[in-house]
Amino acid sequence: MQIFEFIPSFHSSSSYLLLVATCRRHGGSASINPVSSIWTLPFNPVKLILLVAWVYLCLYFVQLTQFSPLVPKKYKSIAYVLTLFTGPLLLLVLFIVDSAKKSSVSGDNIFVLIKQQVVNLIANIRFRRTRSAKDDSAIKLLDSSGNELKEIYGHGGAKRQDSHILGLTEKIISDALDQRASDILIDPKDESAYTIRLRIDGVLRTVKKLKADTSRAVVNSIKAVSSMDISEKRRPQDGAFIAKRAETITSFRVASAGVVNGEKLSIRILNQNAGTFKLSDVGLTNQQYSTIKSAINKPSGMVLVCGPTGSGKTTTMYATLNLIDRFTRNVITVEDPIESVLPHASQIEINPKADITFAKALRSILRQDPDVICVGEIRDEETAEIALRAAQTGHLVLATIHCDSNATALVRLLDLGVSSLLMSSGLSLLISQRLLRLLCKHCKQPAQLTPALIQEFQTKGIDYSNICEAVGCKYCAGTGYWGRTAILDLLVVTDQLKADIANNKALIAELKTEGIRKDKSNLKKEALRKVISGITSLHELKRVVG
Repeated sequence: MQIFEFIPSFHSSSSYLLLVATCRRHGGSASINPVSSIWTLPFNPVKLILLVAWVYLCLYFVQLTQFSPLVPKKYKSIAYVLTLFTGPLLLLVLFIVDSAKKSSVSGDNIFVLIKQQVVNLIANIRFRRTRSAKDDSAIKLLDSSGNELKEIYGHGGAKRQDSHILGLTEKIISDALDQRASDILIDPKDESAYTIRLRIDGVLRTVKKLKADTSRAVVNSIKAVSSMDISEKRRPQDGAFIAKRAETITSFRVASAGVVNGEKLSIRILNQNAGTFKLSDVGLTNQQYSTIKSAINKPSGMVLVCGPTGSGKTTTMYATLNLIDRFTRNVITVEDPIESVLPHASQIEINPKADITFAKALRSILRQDPDVICVGEIRDEETAEIALRAAQTGHLVLATIHCDSNATALVRLLDLGVSSLLMSSGLSLLISQRLLRLLCKHCKQPAQLTPALIQEFQTKGIDYSNICEAVGCKYCAGTGYWGRTAILDLLVVTDQLKADIANNKALIAELKTEGIRKDKSNLKKEALRKVISGITSLHELKRVVG
């Protein structure tokens, strides 16, 4: 046969004779197939694979022994040798012995202890797998000094039973960032459960309910990374931390307070994109844009942005600062805290513990040759007076103040004790602001208007054909809204208004009646323009403006 040409001298080999004898012993024919005999192995491949796997397993457990707390340091060398031959058996024996010792000390059942340790081990493995599977989206929580939460909470190394708490804390923060939340609220629902709510587009949503024990552990984790006192649960505290994910860094402000059934935690997510925000993105009309640009191009005067909490005042102030050429003008800001980094601007953060207040920072700024001064918030008489004097003496000042409208902003300044003459000479533009949710582009539909509402629109000559309403879909999480836009009411401080401000008695009486009513009417008109354009809904107009 030609096949024998490939195996020369095969018949003379001892292997061939052994193969023939084996075949005969098993009742086979004397004539065999030499080709099939070539592939007969002298060993069992399954046993070889198991042997190699056992060797690698032993080497792996030798590495585990090096860091295992079950093995005392003086017995490490002996443990290496024993583990090299016994593999996981040695660590299993040590694990049972350690559990027996803990059982004798604590008086707990040994099987309960073993079960608890196994559960913690599984939770730790799952946590590590989750972290490794999401390296790109993994988030790290750091305190103001750059120490990671795991190091702070575990004093240099988190315990295994705490790993799932740390993972849950990081997931809560990560989910809030993914869902564009501006605030995270963790508060007790009752003695047995807590709720976690996110403020998204200005509206709170309940996203999770947790057991009280788990929630208290999460609260302690956040307080620890925020440099707050974990043991103090009644007295209100403030803190801050940062989160790092990939190349993005986000800052958070934390406030705690003791409430019924536990402790409440409020976390504000600072808008890190405010430094790149443009005034054209706010949603202004062309006339409003021109008015604001004209005010900031002046060498002096104060532009005051007012509105309630969460109305986007700081974002508008940053957008206004981005219109200023910071290469040719010296821009200095005083903020609490610094929400976003502005290139080519000097930013000072308020720190009451270090005795750095708005008033003291403003005094120092005036000695640094500023062209533009930005005040994060006017809170007291001293800050207001220094800012207005700076605007009066040749500086452009941008500031925010918490109030309802332009009229109430003037009343608020007068109530703080600011001189009416100082106000009349320093103020140049007041901006009152609100934020409206935008209708989701994927699911909005034409609104079903009542006959009475249609009649009202027809009487006023308003085109209602483009008015839409919210529906809800997967893209907007069933809310019907995605994102927000601003509505602004501008009040230019003219020469006539300056004269009225100087005569403050007459002004206060007028502002309390006519001024506030006009401001609200102007905001409603701006909101209605957004509604008839199909940008937002009538329901949103009523919710925000009234």
